[in-house]
Amino acid sequence: MTQTILVVDDEAKLRDMIRVYLEQEGYRVVEAGHGREALYVARVEKPDLIILDLMMPEMSGTEFMRAFSKEAETPVIMLTAKVEDQDKILGLELGADDYLTKPFNVRELLARVRAVLRRREAASVVVGAAAGGSLDLADDELLVAGPVQMDVERHTVRVRGELVAFPLKEFELLEMLLRNAGRVLTRGQLIDRIWGSDYVGDTKTLDVHVKRIRARIEVDAGNPALVLTVRGLGYKFADDVEQ
Repeated sequence: MTQTILVVDDEAKLRDMIRVYLEQEGYRVVEAGHGREALYVARVEKPDLIILDLMMPEMSGTEFMRAFSKEAETPVIMLTAKVEDQDKILGLELGADDYLTKPFNVRELLARVRAVLRRREAASVVVGAAAGGSLDLADDELLVAGPVQMDVERHTVRVRGELVAFPLKEFELLEMLLRNAGRVLTRGQLIDRIWGSDYVGDTKTLDVHVKRIRARIEVDAGNPALVLTVRGLGYKFADDVEQ
């Protein structure tokens, strides 16, 4: 089935250029010139992926993400003319999967589109198989470290006895950390496992997702005791902490 991509940007020429390249790759493309129009188009077309400019009139990209993320978990690739890290981090914290800073190479955009869609398809297969019982998973597999309990098959996490919701990527990242509690996992290992070996972005995406996990499980996210940073290497989940 042809996949639909929504391109949201107030620059018509840029939308046209992206559309031409995407259609050459076999994608169906729909467009919007600002966030408010994008909300309507996204609700009607239910795209498989959204390419979203952050700086737009009427409704910015970040405002769109705040509104639309409550309705769907459609993957988003951000486009931004700003180079400040804070803008990229804000978009990632709002749920974006990747970003490109303008001006960008269209071939790089296509590579990221393919990578994000592959990850989405792989995640759908895993979730669907688990729901249908066709995956060879351990019955009631429970990962426990400190105050965190994860039921892998049921996709649930409890922190200090309270059920906490986790989006798919944060769940997968936390699962890898829990399975390797006490061991240092390098940034490269984590990115390859969660985002795939063909990921072409930088490591800020990983850092933002770790920050979001800490916000959900730590007593004090600014002074983490569970998910620890190992300077120059990566992260590890503490195996000797009780909270």
